[in-house]
This record gives sequence, structure tokens and C-alpha cells, in this order.
Amino acid sequence: MPAGLSWPEAAALALLAPALLVALCRHLWALRWSLSRDRASALPLPRGSMGWPFFGETLHWLLQILARVFSRTALESYLPRIQKVVSWELRGWCMEPGSIAVYSSAKTLTFRIAARILLGLRLEEKQLKDLAKTFEQLVENLFSLPLNIPFSGLRKGIKARDMLHEFMEKAIQEKLQRNNPEDHSDALDFIINSAKEHGKEFTIQELKESAIELIFAAFFTTASASTSLILLLLKHPSVIEKIRQELMSHELYQQCNCCCPSDISLEKLSRLRYLDCVIKEVLRVLPPVSGGYRTALQTFELDGYQIPKGWSVMYSIRDTHETAAIYQSPPSSFDPDRFSAARTEAMGRFHYIPFGGGARSCIGKELAQAILKLLAIELVSTARWELATPGYPTMQTVPIVHPIDDGLQLYFHPLQPSHGSKA
Repeated sequence: MPAGLSWPEAAALALLAPALLVALCRHLWALRWSLSRDRASALPLPRGSMGWPFFGETLHWLLQILARVFSRTALESYLPRIQKVVSWELRGWCMEPGSIAVYSSAKTLTFRIAARILLGLRLEEKQLKDLAKTFEQLVENLFSLPLNIPFSGLRKGIKARDMLHEFMEKAIQEKLQRNNPEDHSDALDFIINSAKEHGKEFTIQELKESAIELIFAAFFTTASASTSLILLLLKHPSVIEKIRQELMSHELYQQCNCCCPSDISLEKLSRLRYLDCVIKEVLRVLPPVSGGYRTALQTFELDGYQIPKGWSVMYSIRDTHETAAIYQSPPSSFDPDRFSAARTEAMGRFHYIPFGGGARSCIGKELAQAILKLLAIELVSTARWELATPGYPTMQTVPIVHPIDDGLQLYFHPLQPSHGSKA
């Protein structure tokens, strides 16, 4: 203890010194960013906090997540495969009388679709179930928020990751060794062939990483959107009936058979205008991804402020969908008709951005919408569903939209022939 200081004074000094150091660091951090302004522009920088040194506002954002306080601010060739997989999986997964389908099952279903369609993996049923379970363990234990995973969960997640990598490596080697590589054309084949055309050979490790990245990208967003579709249709039975009426008008659904036709082409799918509006409204109300990031390639002006070259800019998909002035009905309502040709909401570019926009918009958006349409057709044609819980689950929006706690638990009941939607 310094001479002449009492214990309270020494304690106060010990606390004051770190506080002054933190304050100085924050000031220097803010100064660093203020010096990044483009001096060729007379406009000021945007107002706001630069957060903490090195961390920025990441800690504040994580605290919001932990507290669950979130800001409000070549398809034709794939189509028969999508339809076959969706139909096969649904009828083997949730069409049993009285069975319960939960959100985790929806994730497994979406993984199977991704594995079959994007990578062309011809898997036996047991292999598919084992791999899907492994993938689900990986997601649950390594990629869930909040970040309160126990060590045992982390260990299981790492083991699941290793199993997934081992299986994918074996599958890729079999693909590379087949006699006629033209037999099956899928996303991974495209990567392999494209590399060869540019005089490059990808290593097994590079192909394995690309394959897993493809599955993850398709898995997360499509599983989220599929769950949102089922949830919102459950909440709005009148929309289900309108979809059935449209399918009947296009001879794609007969009440006496209660089944989904096996010959839906892309052209037939494009005629279903109301179903298209439903899918758009699902993605507007519950977009799988809340926003995205872009790097400013040059300084530009935004609302009287300069955004310097090199800054990262986040755009909010959710806030855009909830605040756009163009919507005639309340943005909080579920109104598929807002996207009908007679409404102004169907026009314009910047009020509806579930897949992002510009040159880096989602390259799989057409495929995702086709999967959602076929899923909706299969469900409304063959089943009715109801909650298996007293109330609707709370939806969490980070890292993607999904039900929290025990997920979305449902009873699926097959429709009975000649009874239609009243079965």
C-alpha cells in the first residue's frame, strides 16, 4: 500500500486505474475509426458507438442473444428428384396415423433432401438415417445458441463432426472412382468438372469441405423455412383451403384420392400463383436469415452520412420486411394476397429481400422455393396437422429462425379419401 494512503483510498485507486485504462482504450478505439473517414467527403460519419476495442459491439450482441432480446429493427432437372425425395420422406416419416413430428425430425428431413439432391449421394436407408442423426448431433452440439454447451455436448459434437467428415470422404472417393462420371450430374459434380475445365484438380479435403458447406447452407435455411411454412399454415387454415382449391383448379389434387401427383413439372409449378404468394409471404414474415453483410468498395452517402470505403455494412432483412411503407395490409399480418398481381406490394425491389440482393444474392433461391412449394403441395394434399403442445413455440431468430426449447411438436393425420380437408 502506498505510503500515506488508507485502505479505502488504496482500493479506490486500484479500481480507478483500470477504469481510466479502459476509458482510454475506448477513446483510442473510437479515434481509430474516426480517422478512417474519407477526407475527400465533407459528410460526417454515422452517429453511434464503436463498441469495445477489438470486440466492437459483439459482446452486447451476444448478451442480447443470451437474454433472448432481439432487434425488431438448371432447376428443371432437379425438380423430379426434389419431388420424389419430398414425397418419399414425408410418407415414410410423418404420415403414420397419430405420429408426432418434431422440429428435429424436420432438420433430419431437410438434411436428407440436401444430401440426395445437392450431392447426388445414393445412400441406403440405414446409411441415410445414421448420417442424418450424426449431422443433427453436430448441429445441436456445436452450432446452437446460446453458447452454454457442456463439455460432454462438445465432445459429442466433435465426434459427430469426425464421423461426418469420414463418411463424406468415402462417398466422394466412390464418386471420383465411378466408371462413367456423366451418369449423375449434381452440385458436387459441377464443382469437380468446373475445376478440371480450369486446369485444377481439387484435393479430397477441398472437395469434402465444399460438400459439407453445401449441405450446411442448404440444411440451415431450408429447414428453417420448412418449419416456418408448416407453422404459419397451421395458424391459417383458410390459406390451406385456398391452396387446395388452386390445386384442384389445376387438376393437381382430387379429394377422392387425397394424394400428390407424381408428374408435377416446373411449368405446372409456375402456374400456381397463389401458392407462390404463400411461399413469398412465409419468407417475408419469417425470413430464415435476419440480415447480411457487405463491404463498401467505395465511399458512399447514406441519409446524409458517409460510409467510408472498407467499412462493413449490415442490412436487416427482418426490419425491411416489417417496416416497408409499401405494404397495404399491416406488415405483422400473414397476408399472401399482398403479393398478388393486383397489389402494389408485388412490385419494386427493395421491400422484399429474403434472399438478399445484388450480385451476391442466394444462388439457391429458385431451388429453395421449389422445395417449399412441393412440401406445401405434399402436406395439404395428404395430411392435416395440429399442435401436440398446449401452445405455439417461441421462435428464436439467431442464428436462423427456429423454435426454441422442445421445438415445433405436431400431430400429423393422413387425409381420408372422399373427405378432403375434413378428414
